[in-house]
Amino acid sequence: MAYIRLFNHSFRLPPVLVLLSEWLLLVISAYIGIWLRFGGIETVNTQLSGSIVLKVVTFAIVLSLCTHAMRVYESGLSEGHTGILLRTLVSYSLLGCSALTIIYYMMPSLYLGRGVLAISVAVAMVLVSIFRFLYFLGMGDARFKRNVLVLGAGERAQRIEQRVFKPDFHGNISIVGFVPVNTSEPLVKSEHLLIDARTLSQLTLDYEIDEIVVALDGRRQGDAGYFPESELLECKMSGISVLEAMAFYERELQYVELSELRASWMIYSDGFNFNILRDLLKRFFDISVSLILLVVIWPVILAAAIAIKIEEGPKAPILFRQTRVGERGKHFELLKMRSMVTNAEEDGEAKWAQQNDSRVTKVGSVIRDIRVDELPQIYNVLRGEMSFIGPRPERPEFVESFIEQIPFYDSRHYVKPGLMGWAQLCYPYGALVEDAAQKLRYDLYYVKNHSLMLDLRILVQTIEVVLIGKGVR
Repeated sequence: MAYIRLFNHSFRLPPVLVLLSEWLLLVISAYIGIWLRFGGIETVNTQLSGSIVLKVVTFAIVLSLCTHAMRVYESGLSEGHTGILLRTLVSYSLLGCSALTIIYYMMPSLYLGRGVLAISVAVAMVLVSIFRFLYFLGMGDARFKRNVLVLGAGERAQRIEQRVFKPDFHGNISIVGFVPVNTSEPLVKSEHLLIDARTLSQLTLDYEIDEIVVALDGRRQGDAGYFPESELLECKMSGISVLEAMAFYERELQYVELSELRASWMIYSDGFNFNILRDLLKRFFDISVSLILLVVIWPVILAAAIAIKIEEGPKAPILFRQTRVGERGKHFELLKMRSMVTNAEEDGEAKWAQQNDSRVTKVGSVIRDIRVDELPQIYNVLRGEMSFIGPRPERPEFVESFIEQIPFYDSRHYVKPGLMGWAQLCYPYGALVEDAAQKLRYDLYYVKNHSLMLDLRILVQTIEVVLIGKGVR
């Protein structure tokens, strides 16, 4: 992989070239915005005072920096084209325009004008999106992937191997190999092992390693046998990133690995942050999205209600009410459009919904497939019992069982339950304790990293799932 040396630091050449190309497109977008707004560059001087070049360069630099602030380049490969587009939209239209407004207020000589700014941002979105699509189409994403060396070849390293070398893994890394550091029998496949006399520093140079993941089975130096502390320090000082396995799972696989989860990690790690401002922003987001959605889909709700009445008679109830566990373990009454027969649990025993469940009515089958049965929960959101985005609420009978069998299960209740969640996007429907444990990995990832950006991403991807019928429960 080609590198370029800048400011005594090595940068991979492909991302640098893409960064420069996108910056040039931002400059072009600003000039197009000026031309469209004023009918030609020659008339600009009569409309705008000051240096046009300086204004354009400022516009391009600010939007480029906002792109980095939103981690578009770091997160793009793992989130796909939708993630790239969403982060770019937020970085340009929200963060970038806000930053430029402040700059214009402080330095009026850089002011481009509201019309020029709006047109330039719109043009930039189109040009940059087309450029990224064509680049990845022609070059692929291999040039952007970080070369990773895993330190260890035991159980923890094996878990990484099993997850990363799956066909459906689309992370932005390429694992070069696993380096065993003690005398125990390696559990990693032989073709993935790096066993030779070279030091860790030599391996990182020879294989152009960008990152080392420490995945030793022992949690203390003495438990893992030999621990190359001085070599890791040398690599760290050479500019190579070093991180622990838990951080690797969270960043690349976007879940919290339960088998390695400890309370101490939850206490000392970044994330799991809660504050009043964030809660207020989320509440504003919930109310805004819910009201907009109600205005758009009320005819769908009405049509579903009429269909239920036609199938089961005028006295058949439209809504189904069920007790669920909410934030901090508080119980609330969840609303759904009834998709099952009225006596679905006539024996009083809580039952999981099953694939091809015989209790589901004909109308219920349709509204479940297109998720219309969930829409009455917008009322729960407006009442503050739920959020639009969050872990799906479970029934108290199931929650009690899960808390007894799954460590840290109750931690998912530190945020409001949601109409749609990260676990529902990342894990297929399941009705077993094991499935609940697997979904908890994603729920804890959301609890740890919950933010408006993550909520927007879940919202957009859920809309994609509904439109293409993927993941129907």
